[in-house]
Amino acid sequence: MTAHLPDWPTRTIAVLSTIGDGPHAIPVSAPLRAGADRIRLSLHRERESLARLRARPQVALTVLAEGDVAFTARGRAAVVLERMESDPRYAAVEIAVEHVDDHRQEAFRVEAGVDRSWVDEDEKRALGGRVAALGALAATATP
Repeated sequence: MTAHLPDWPTRTIAVLSTIGDGPHAIPVSAPLRAGADRIRLSLHRERESLARLRARPQVALTVLAEGDVAFTARGRAAVVLERMESDPRYAAVEIAVEHVDDHRQEAFRVEAGVDRSWVDEDEKRALGGRVAALGALAATATP
């Protein structure tokens, strides 16, 4: 089955679910659409989710965002960069999406997703650097 991902805002906070001794879910900032069936994101190298997806690459990424964006992308994740040059504390991960579950409903629209206010400007800049680096990687990806 060919997946086709919708577009979503860059500021999106999504939920990444991995499998270990059971399902585990964590929020991830600014996942990036890297084609019709690819998503890239950065994960802190000390995250247990990174170890879990290495052991069992089947993952799900749930996105609820403004513009009535509501879906879960399921597929296989792989580390594409062990240490991101822009922030070596993070690894770049790519999800090869196999299926997209569309969660939109006729009865309502998703008007907004999770948002945040920054209290650490250095971390805000670091995230911006990682997103830019993921974007550069996404430009070379084949959809």
